[in-house]
Amino acid sequence: MKKVDRIKQLRIHNITFRLTGSERNMVEGYIRKYKITNKSRWYRETILFHILKTLEDDYPTLFNENEMRR
Repeated sequence: MKKVDRIKQLRIHNITFRLTGSERNMVEGYIRKYKITNKSRWYRETILFHILKTLEDDYPTLFNENEMRR
């Protein structure tokens, strides 16, 4: 990736969300267990993967699911 391309893709937007104590403990336990060193990247990739997977699953098809299973 050229330096010019990287400049165009600077991450300048923040998203903030809150977790309960048990949710935070679950996430922190996962991060420790799988030795994730870059939490920001992990959160970003996890969220974007979920979005892309959902969009892929919702993509319109010529036939509905029931017709394809027959």
